[in-house]
Amino acid sequence: MALSRFLAMFLVVAVSIIPIISSTDFIVGDDNGWATGFDYQAWLQGKEFHVGDKLVFKYTKGKHNVMRVNSTGFQQCAVPPDSSTQGFTTGNDVIVLSSPGRKWYICGISNHCENGKMKLAITVQPQIGLGAPTSSPNPTPTPISDATGTSPIYSSWIVIIFALLIAIMF
Repeated sequence: MALSRFLAMFLVVAVSIIPIISSTDFIVGDDNGWATGFDYQAWLQGKEFHVGDKLVFKYTKGKHNVMRVNSTGFQQCAVPPDSSTQGFTTGNDVIVLSSPGRKWYICGISNHCENGKMKLAITVQPQIGLGAPTSSPNPTPTPISDATGTSPIYSSWIVIIFALLIAIMF
């Protein structure tokens, strides 16, 4: 009886944390951050984005911003009319990729998009996990301190959860 209860609880916890474990934080531009003159097309090489992943835009507050745009806005480097709801300005903007499809981002300051090449277009794939379709394998992630990979905090939570489960069992 106790064993079946333990297994049921373990399955609930495991299924709950799988999407969290499989998410990846991508620091846009790695150590360069969100800056003029950086080749974001080259940065995209070998990266695959999934629902649940996060884009982290790091820049000096007030010097740049991040605007969500559509494909036309991306091509024309045009700031959307509703930029107050589409823009990010903190200097450490975290955008959770919540749906699959194409996503476009630009810097709306001065001519940073046109001349500074501050524009990023990505394709977000469905979430990896139970029942999700899989695509080609991802490259081996590196630690978040190197700009990609699963955050060490998630690994800590896994250890804590297993320790609690063992404590409950005995």
